[in-house]
Amino acid sequence: MRKFCTTLLLAIVMQNLVAQQATLLFFGDIMGHSGQINSAQQADGSYDYEPTLKYIEPAFRSADIVVGNLEVTLAGPPYTGYPAFSSPDALAYAYKNAGVNFLVTANNHSYDRGQKGMERTLDVIEGMYFNYTGTFKDSTDFRENNPRMIEINGIRLAILNYTYGTNGIVVRQPNIVNHIVREEIADHILAAQSQKPDMIIVCIHWGDEYALQPNAAQRSTAEFLFDQGVDIIIGSHPHVVQPMHVTEDENDKRRVLVYSLGNFVSNQRNEYTDGGVIVRLEIEKEGCTTKVKDAEYMLTWVYTPVENGKKNYYVLPASLYSKTGLPEQLSGAQSGMDSYLSKARGVMKNNTGIQEIIEEWPLR
Repeated sequence: MRKFCTTLLLAIVMQNLVAQQATLLFFGDIMGHSGQINSAQQADGSYDYEPTLKYIEPAFRSADIVVGNLEVTLAGPPYTGYPAFSSPDALAYAYKNAGVNFLVTANNHSYDRGQKGMERTLDVIEGMYFNYTGTFKDSTDFRENNPRMIEINGIRLAILNYTYGTNGIVVRQPNIVNHIVREEIADHILAAQSQKPDMIIVCIHWGDEYALQPNAAQRSTAEFLFDQGVDIIIGSHPHVVQPMHVTEDENDKRRVLVYSLGNFVSNQRNEYTDGGVIVRLEIEKEGCTTKVKDAEYMLTWVYTPVENGKKNYYVLPASLYSKTGLPEQLSGAQSGMDSYLSKARGVMKNNTGIQEIIEEWPLR
């Protein structure tokens, strides 16, 4: 009996010493301009967004948690693009079916369709079993999802989400949209810390649109968040990529700062707005120590060929295709993709501690 107990105890100790791992993937703005809505509409009046994701889906399938910025409402018809976005529910279905499992919802378009629009958006994504945070129907929803706690392979993550504003639209009670208010953020981080997460992640909608470098407010806010104990900061809103940094603090702990992921998909075709970047982080926990083991990024580009009289939207893994070559059916994308890569890589030269993808990420 004593030998059995000793063996059992040893097995438990060894299990605790084995490193636990989780892979996180973050991508940028899911936009829904009128051109995208028209492209998704089928002959029978239904909508299908799945073709947009067919080339990028393997990247989504390489991670345990896949987080995107939902910068539209799912408010129901009439479906409209800018400036008051409302996309068909089929958009969310396509992302869920492609492997996305977490949507951050606090951004300047969260309240484009007012109270009913925001509440319906949350009903739809909750009904599709997405994790979410950033906007909340009421105080109960807020308490349950701010922070949103996720546990993957024994690693506990607390995820928070904030926006600088809602385009001047007043948020009506009992709805809550997390704004960038430092006193409130500090309280939320304390609440997250009380739940004993291994890491705290903040996704934040900030910065100047179309600016290739962070502004002073972004830099100051990032330092504030790190001082409060945040481990990973993921930015959005500029609609273009901005630099990212993986650095070590005074305790040799790696922290991640991504100023802007840019557009994931949109109808914007001006310089730098026609693509974005995906960031993939490998998290490892060994004993009581959790760290960012590895960090890579993949530049993406939106290819918009006209096929059968209709403009289509395909998100391409541009970094990967620049190494492997484009599939034959995408040969028309070469010039535009190369142009985007050249510009985006110019911005990425300002990165520290994170490398562009070398080979395709393995499926999980």
